[in-house]
Formats: sequence, C-alpha cells, structure tokens
Amino acid sequence: MSSVSRKQYIQQQKQQQNRPAVAVLPILYPKEILTALDLLSVEMWGPPGSPAAVGTRRLQSYICSIARNAISFIEAGKAEVVEGYLVPHTCDSLQGLSSLLADWGSDKKPVLFFQHPRGPLRAEARGYLRGELEAFVASLGEAFGRTLEPEKLLWALQQHEQADQLRRELLFRRRHFPGTDLELYQLLRRGEYLWVEDHLAELRTAVDRLSGAPAREGIPVLVSGYVPEPMGILQVLNHAGAFIAADDYAAVGRRIAGRRYYQSAGGDALEQVVARYLSYPPCPTRAADSSARVSYLLGLGKEAGVQGVVIHEIKFCEPELFDVPMIRGAFEEEGLPVLLLESELEAVVPAQIATRIEAFVELLRARS
Repeated sequence: MSSVSRKQYIQQQKQQQNRPAVAVLPILYPKEILTALDLLSVEMWGPPGSPAAVGTRRLQSYICSIARNAISFIEAGKAEVVEGYLVPHTCDSLQGLSSLLADWGSDKKPVLFFQHPRGPLRAEARGYLRGELEAFVASLGEAFGRTLEPEKLLWALQQHEQADQLRRELLFRRRHFPGTDLELYQLLRRGEYLWVEDHLAELRTAVDRLSGAPAREGIPVLVSGYVPEPMGILQVLNHAGAFIAADDYAAVGRRIAGRRYYQSAGGDALEQVVARYLSYPPCPTRAADSSARVSYLLGLGKEAGVQGVVIHEIKFCEPELFDVPMIRGAFEEEGLPVLLLESELEAVVPAQIATRIEAFVELLRARS
C-alpha cells in the first residue's frame, strides 16, 4: 500500500485530477453519485482520539464520540483540504450535527444532507429514495457546478460493484488471507478515502494473495458494531488467539451491497442506485426490522462457523445499542457466548477492554 498520507492523497486528487473532496459523516450514502461527478468521498468516522474542548462545549455530554470528535476535528482546522460536507440521516445526533455545521459556518463550505428511507422496507421506499436521490444530485450540482451524466453513473456503479465483490471475497475467505485482522481491515478501510479505481487495484492484489489452504489459525468469532476503532482491538483479539470470521461492522461488512442487488437491478442508472442502496444488510441506523437483522446475523455466524460473538459499540450510540438485547439473546440461545464492549472513540485500546477480550477468548478456548 502507498505511504502517501490521507491528506497528501486528497491534495493530489484535487491538483492532478481536479477532484474536490467531500467529507462524509457515517454511514450510508450514494457514493456512486459522487464518483460519477468526479468528487472524492472522504469519510469521517470520528476520527478517533480524545475530543478537544469544543466537542463537549457544542454538544451534550450524552452525544456519541463520532459526532463530538468530528466537530472538534473540523473546528481545529484539520478538515481544511475538503471542500464540502455530507451528512446522511444516520441518527438524531448526526442530523443535529448537519444543522450545527450549517449554522456555525463550517468554513463557509457547503453542507449537504441525505435522507434515506427508514423502517422496514416497503414498496413506497423505492419511490421515496428515487426522489431523495434526484434532490441530492441537484444539491451537488448547485454546490459544485457539475452535471450528472447517465453514462458516467453507470460506469461508477460498475466500479463500486467490482469493489464490493472483491471486499466480499476477502471477508468470506478471510481464513485464507495471509495477514492479521489489522492488516485486512486497514486495507478494506482505505476505501473510505481512496478513489475507487485506486482502491480496486489494491483489492485485486489482496485477492490474488489469498492462499489455497487456510492461513489463519485461532478461534473464529463474529464481530458486530459501528466502527473498528480503536483499530488496536483487532490486534488484541488476534494476540489472544481469536480472529474475525464474520463481520457486521457498520463501517465494513454492512457497507457491501447484498447479492440480491445483482439479480434485481434494472432500469436507468439512478434506478440501479436505488436497487443497490436497498440491498445493503439490515442496519439499525435505518431502523431496520430487528428480527430480520437477528436472522441475518445468525446466518452470518453459522456460515462462518463462529464460536463466539463480540458486540463492539460506541458509547451512547442509541440505534446500535437498541438491538443488543435481541442479538445477545438469540446467540446465547444457540449456545454461543457473547461479549459486549462499549467504548468511546479512543486512539488506543483501554486496558480494561483488552483484559475483557483476553478473558473472553480464554473462555472460548476452554469450551472448544
């Protein structure tokens, strides 16, 4: 992987490719449309680290660290290389953050908002999402002076579909990946800011490195949560003797369009974006049917042959935490131990969490 920093990469994309960068808050958004407009998506999952005083001054103490860290990062001037902000309606905290950014000024940069369907998917969702996508395209055109070309959108869809297929293969065949969980997730998460063609090249190289025989040893676990931060948690898990065999992180596994999309997509380019968007795995930030999500997770764990479940949540993330009792109960009924971790968006793994992970893996080892 390149040694160029994220900031340097963003600057190169603007200078060499005339691609302005848009900072995107979590989680789901129509990335294909930004790609088709030659806009570079740069996702802001926090970033990790203790928030500066501004984060706690502008937001209530019970707001999650994703929102607090993001606003601290922006006000500290660390987002100066981006030329606009996009805030999907992931939760009430981020919806409020979008208003705060607009009112507060956000360096006079445009603040865009994207509203997706919420609740169990119904027939009306398709038409609603189509309307929101059309409004989103118009807002991007107004903010950046660019016109969406259907042919370019079809090309962008093909590129992101290929990336999804490669990410899915890497996650499905993770036992054959000749590296640690940290190395795999660092690769997968580079897609949060790389131009899609650059990320595709890295993903293809990684898929070519997959071994014929399993290269991973240890106790397989399923991990569900918001974002794998601090990334050191992956190292703690591996050092304890376990590895992630099934992924339900909102930042990773839930970002891959479902297989049914490739069987049902049709119509014009925007309609294919609709089909792709509606095919993502169940996610509580879209108020998905909790029972459907539990069924999905049980199937994911069974397919991967996991021996335990780690639920890793950001403190005060209400959409994610709401589903925890059902998920825990369902897996425990299947005889699988469950570990719940709640943390802030720290830069390093707290010793208490590391100890709990080690003890949990030891429990799994004693059962195997």
